Amino acid sequence: MSAESRRALEAIIMVTDSPLEAEVLAQLTEQSIAEVESQLAELAAEYADQERGFQLAHVAGGWRFQSHPAMAPYVERFVLEGQSAKLSAAALETLAIVAYKQPLSRAQIAAIRGVSVDSVVRTLEQRGYIGEVARDPGPGQAVLFGTTPLFLERLGINSVSDLPSVAEFVPGADVVEALEHGLRVDALAVPAPDASGSTDERPTLDDLLDGDPSA
Repeated sequence: MSAESRRALEAIIMVTDSPLEAEVLAQLTEQSIAEVESQLAELAAEYADQERGFQLAHVAGGWRFQSHPAMAPYVERFVLEGQSAKLSAAALETLAIVAYKQPLSRAQIAAIRGVSVDSVVRTLEQRGYIGEVARDPGPGQAVLFGTTPLFLERLGINSVSDLPSVAEFVPGADVVEALEHGLRVDALAVPAPDASGSTDERPTLDDLLDGDPSA
């Protein structure tokens, strides 16, 4: 196996997100299918002998890199800890926009937020809170996003129609007038305690997504 062929096969398989057939690899590296299959088998055996944390696996009719089955507990721990991280303010704002305005495209979300939303949308997709629900019939057929069943499950609701009205979050005329005059409205920002001393605070969207829907 030449060093160049070895590096080429490793590089190509490294960047793919699905198994690559030997026929495709043979065309890309200008070798015969038999030569490619032999080289891949040798690479797989070499990784196994070195007891690497990954392996070159022959699955679904193709070849791909994947974590070694023996390392599954560590990989699961990493994935679970990553999923437990709280969403950023930007992600929560974007998620709220999708929830109330869906379906809408990245460009429409960006127009509402006034900033690029590519990374935030990708994060929400990875978390499973939003997903592709349709295609814009207009030029370009942009992907339209909407919330997922997981989003509803985390909030403890049956449908997006159960979300509180946006009007509940719009400040009243007195608050707007105070802001226009540059006055502080700290008293309006904190719920007044009732007779028992409770402020009757509602759980935030972040609290619901990160924990018990009944919280």
